Parts: sequence; C-alpha cells; structure tokens
Amino acid sequence: MPQYFGQLHTSEQPWSILGAVQSIQQNQRRILFKCGDPCLAISVLAPNLIRVRMTPTGQFLPHRSWAVTQGDEEWPTVPFEVRETVDAVEIQTEQLRVLVNQNPCRIQCFDKSGQPFAQDTDQAMGWRTGATAGWKQIEADEHFYGFGEPTGLLDQLSKVRTNWTSDAIDFGILTDSMYHAIPFFMALRPGVGYGVFFNTTFWSRFDLGAEQPGVWRMETQASELDYYIIYGPEPAKILDTYTQLTGRMPMPPRWSLGYHQCRWSYESQDIIRKLASEFRQRQIPCDVIHFDIDYMNGYRIFTWSPKRFANPKELVDDLKQNGFKVVPISEPGVKYDPEADYQVFDEGLKNDYFIRKTNGQLFHGYVWPDKAVFPDFMRSEVRDWWGNLQKSLTDIGVAGIWNDMNEPALDDRPFGDPGNKITFPLDAPQGPADEKTNHAETHNLYGLMMAQASYQGMEKSRPGERAFFLSRAGYAGIQRWSAVWTGDNQSLWEHMEMSIPMLCNLGLSGVAFVGTDIGGFAGNATAELFARWMQLGMLYPFMRGHSALTTAQHEPWAFGDQVEKICREYIELRYQLLPYTYTLFWEATTTGAPILRPLLYHFPNDPKTFTIADQIMLGPSLLAAPIYRPGVEHRAVYLPEGRWYDWWSDEVFEGPIAILAHAPLERMPLYVRAGSIIPMAPVMQYVDERPLDALTLRIWRGTGQFTLYEDDGHTFEYKTGAFCTTTYQVRSEGQQIIVEIGSREGSFLPAGRETIVELVGIGEQRFVDRGTAQQLTFSI
Repeated sequence: MPQYFGQLHTSEQPWSILGAVQSIQQNQRRILFKCGDPCLAISVLAPNLIRVRMTPTGQFLPHRSWAVTQGDEEWPTVPFEVRETVDAVEIQTEQLRVLVNQNPCRIQCFDKSGQPFAQDTDQAMGWRTGATAGWKQIEADEHFYGFGEPTGLLDQLSKVRTNWTSDAIDFGILTDSMYHAIPFFMALRPGVGYGVFFNTTFWSRFDLGAEQPGVWRMETQASELDYYIIYGPEPAKILDTYTQLTGRMPMPPRWSLGYHQCRWSYESQDIIRKLASEFRQRQIPCDVIHFDIDYMNGYRIFTWSPKRFANPKELVDDLKQNGFKVVPISEPGVKYDPEADYQVFDEGLKNDYFIRKTNGQLFHGYVWPDKAVFPDFMRSEVRDWWGNLQKSLTDIGVAGIWNDMNEPALDDRPFGDPGNKITFPLDAPQGPADEKTNHAETHNLYGLMMAQASYQGMEKSRPGERAFFLSRAGYAGIQRWSAVWTGDNQSLWEHMEMSIPMLCNLGLSGVAFVGTDIGGFAGNATAELFARWMQLGMLYPFMRGHSALTTAQHEPWAFGDQVEKICREYIELRYQLLPYTYTLFWEATTTGAPILRPLLYHFPNDPKTFTIADQIMLGPSLLAAPIYRPGVEHRAVYLPEGRWYDWWSDEVFEGPIAILAHAPLERMPLYVRAGSIIPMAPVMQYVDERPLDALTLRIWRGTGQFTLYEDDGHTFEYKTGAFCTTTYQVRSEGQQIIVEIGSREGSFLPAGRETIVELVGIGEQRFVDRGTAQQLTFSI
C-alpha cells in the first residue's frame, strides 16, 4: 500500500460482523434484510446478475454519476422467486439460486445443478472504522483472473491485489498496485464460473487466499460493502454481463490497428521526417507516429516548441500525405506559470478548475514542467474545458491523444532531485457542488475522467472522424474512452513474458484494446529480444514500439538486416490479418469479448489451460506460443481439444496434446483451429493506402464459420447502421469440402473486389464478390 495511505488504514481494529436477520422487506427488484441497524440488500438485475450491498448504519450511499453505466432501475425487470423458511430465504432466477441464511446473515450461491460458488464464510461481512469487507470461500480447483493488469502469473490464486492507481515505474513480478485499478475478477473451475465487480472507487484490496488459505477477502475504505456477482458459467458470458455494467469500447479508427512507432523522444521535426522516410523507404508498414513530451514548449501542455517544431501543421500535413497519423502525448500537470502569458494556466486559475487543498490553497506538485497544478476532471465543466483545449491540436491535424502520467504521477520536488512520489491530499475536495467528495474517493478515477475529457473533446473538434486514445491509468470502464498499455516496462525477457498474462488479464477485465511497449521502454533490447518481441507484438491489439530517453534506438531496422527482415514480415502479417482482427474489435464493441485471449477463454473446462500463461489466442482461431527466453529454438506447446494446423507448415495435430515446436529466430510457433476461416488483406504500407479491393479467405479443413464485419473504418456512421457482415461456413460431405458464402447483410457497400478462397493444402477458387450468396465445392 502507498505509504501516504496509511493515515486512513486501521488494520489492527477488530471487525464487527453482520448478525441475525430481524426483518425482511421485498419489492419487484430487491430484498432488504435488516439486522438491527446494519442492512443487507440483494437486487436481482438479470437472470445471472445480482447486486449485494451491506451498510453498517442502515443508510445506503447515493448513486454516483461516475459509477456503473446501468443503475439498478435501468435493468429490465426479471422474474425471480422468493421462498422463506425459518432458517433461510431462497432467491431463485432462471440461472442461479441465492440462499440467505438468517442467523447469522450469510449468502450462498448455487448454479442450476446445485454447484456452489461465491459462498460467504462464517465471517461473511464486516466493518470497522474506515473500512468494510467481505469474506468468501475458495472452492476446490478454483482459479482467479482479471484484476486489471496484475504482474506475474495469469492465475492470481494466493495473491494480494490492491486497487490504487500508481506510477508503477520499475514494476516487476511482485509489484502490487499498478497503473490501472480495476476491482473486477472472474473465478473459474471446470463447469462453474462467476465474476465479482467490487463497486468501490476508494482504496480496495482483494486477498485471494494469501492470508487465509481457502478464503478470499475483499476490503474497501468505503463506508459500505457494494459488489455484483455475475454467474457465467463461462468467461464469455461473464464478460458480456460485466461490460453491460461498466460499458464497452467504441469501434476505433481502422488505422489505429496498424503499427505505431514512438520514442521518448523524437525531439525535432527533422528527426520525425527522417523516421517517416525510413519506414517508407524500407517498406516496413506503419500508420502512427507518437510525439512524446519534447514537442512541447517547456513541457507546457497544448503548446509546441518554437525551435524543435517550428511549423507543426506543415509537419502533420506532410506526414498525412505520406500515410502517417500523429498522436501527441497529453499530461494533466499544467505548468504553474503566473508570470507568463500561458492561456491554459490563466484560464484554469480564473475559472477555479484546479484542485485545491481543504484550506482553499492551490495544490501543486512537480512533474515535467516543474511546479504544476492539476485540473479536477471530476467536474463536467473542467472536462469540457480540457476537451476544448485539444482543438489546438486537432486544428493542425492530430488524429488522437495519448494520456500519460494520469494516475496521477507527481513528486514533492522538481524532477531530477531525490524526491518522493506523492498524490493529491486525500481530503482535497473534488467534484461538482452537488456531488462533492474528496480525493480518497476519486483517486482511482483520475485517469478515467481525463480519458473521458479527451474522448468527448475530440468528438466535438473532429465530429465526423473517429480518433485514437491511449491512457496509462484507468479504472473499471476505461474501455469506453481509451485503449491502454501496461506502462513503463523494461527491455527484459521477463517483461516480454509477463506481457502475456498482463494483457490477458486486462482483456478478462473488460479492456480489449491493449498493448505493451514492444522491445521494452527502459533499457536496451538485444537483437534477439527485439525480434522475438516483435513476433509476439504482432498479436497485441495495440501494437507500438516505444523506448526511453538515453536508451539505444529501438526502431525495426536498428538491429541489423536479419531482425529488420523479421520485423517487416511480422508487421506485414499483422496488416494482412486486419479483416480478421477488425472483426474481433467489432465483437468487443458488441459483447465485451477480449481480442487477445488466454486459452482458458475458449477451453474453460480444460483444467490444463487454467495456468498456461505463455501461450495466447488471437480471437477464436489463432494460437501462438512465443519464444520468451534467449537462445531458445524449441519449446513445449499445449494444443487443447480438437484438430490443429501449423500455420507455417500445415502439419496436423490432434488435441489435446503437448508437442515440441521448432522455432528458429525467424519463426514464432503459430497454430490454427480446424474449421477456421481467416479473411486476409493484401500487404499494405498503411491502412488507408488502398481500399480492401482483394480478399483472401484462408480456410482449414473442418467444420466452422466466421462472420466478417466491415464499415468505412473512420466515421461514426456504423453507429446508425452503416456496416455490413458476411458469414462464411465450411463443412465436409464425404470426399468434398463445402464452403458456403452468405449474402452480405447491412447497408455498407464495400469496394468491389476479387475474393480468393484458399482451402489450405487442397487448392483455391476465385470469384468477384458482389455480396450475393454462393457455394463452392472442393474435392479432397
């Protein structure tokens, strides 16, 4: 726990525990159990979703505007039965049964077959000064996933995970608090799965059996216990319901799925121009160049350096003509600059937009511009102001915003001096007058609210065009406003390996558009590490190479011809897979499904997948087994149930099976499920270089289907129905393979194109796609 938080934490005080039920009240949605002054409320919101609230005082907290996207009253009323006996009250929906024991008051949940989950222990629910908590049983063979971006292993059993957004510089496998605080997890065992969203923005913590084996505990410094239980039983259903609570991502601009290049810093317009030229001359696809802090004038936000970036509009226009989008960094620390004519500071001070202490004094800390003040993004008028300031960037053509240092990250003295990381005073007032609170409640929301300000501001300044957003910090629901990355990692093999479970757990926390700095941010990658990381990074939903000041250059050509060739091949493969991955993004927007998935997502009843943290799936079809140690050219790979094909050689494997894969430096082991249909585009240097005027359907023998999603890739018209889908199916009939192509559905009309249907290992057929249904037959 951060040292500065100890003032509110009273861990030695004994817990008061919820006692016997004394009376019960019920309406069409909620059952209220009164246990003297303390109360327990269970609301039935969906057949697989209940909300549990316990207050020691008998008074529940009011709804907060920043909370879940659907309040209790916004869920459709669902039927449920309540049966009361002397000992218990039973609540039954179509999918689950909740048993509330009356003396003492305890909750037990069961699926339709009677399998228990999320059962209270004897301690159940309790409170003490400044904290509330709940205790539940860990069932045999139960495993825990999600929690935002936990470091270390995929499964968090026996770990402690603290929800407190932190500048986790130099993080490692034992780091607890990270950049993103997402108090959600899912618990899985064969046949049973459930999720828990801990509905608190205060400091909170999950203990997954570390202190007391067989018991998991949730604790918060809020004055009531408030959490949702989501019955699965499978991860996909849990995430579908969870993202109904916290929101789903919008469709990003198609170009943002391309390769991004960044460094702290490409410090002048001349260096940026040379970088762009290198990509095009070397024919390495790239869509986005990020500008780090040195584009600014003295690190003043929303300014440009008059020396290093003398004509930013001309630079951005020239890059656009060459197929590059520009995404500059944005940070919340506003330079304290009363003597200068600095509009951002002057306006913020005049309108009282900056955070103050309880005595009314302006709060300040130290970040890149030295002494700085910080906007209160909890207030809508401050978010509007900040979003409108972005017009100074969009007017010259920038296409996105990269929000950094928004945990918030600051020191108590100028950077470069030995100092201490601090946060705003926990009692600092924040929020609008009708919802006034303090930083103890809003700390975890700071990055989320800054991201919301950026997103909504860009909607105004670029109303017809989607923009790209990236945030280092966030809370539950960050997916509504921004992509995220895992922060300042290092050029270490261990950090490359750790990126797999970190990104998978983010996906299992409802955040699908995720990535990590390829090659490592801090330190110097070796040629071998960079090549292997680029192979893995090809699969990241957000693919960006990024490196820190004073490190060696980390561009794809910086490690010699062999590594440059490997980088080119895998970035080209990423661009070829865009029709497939863009469809996965559509799935994320409609169901909350992750794009990058652990094996357990598709094989939740196979216990062997529960702890596999070094293999990964891109959507339902592709399984990768990256090499994450130096000098290794072979590795064990587990292929779950079903038939699998080697992507490179077409060799066939019948799962479940463990194999030894050969992986020379130029090859990352990659496998495809039987019956997969993967639409692929031609190689391009940037996404908007050409319309999708040719499409290859790679199909592997078996039974399966895939629905391709298409829209214009850059406007919001998809929200009003301007998109189309085409469903492809493959099946066997005797000595023939049948490929059925459904008629195109939807109002969007793609460019005319030739489609190549390649039945891998058998042959191919071609046709001109006019959107009509047809059937193709291949003889075996």
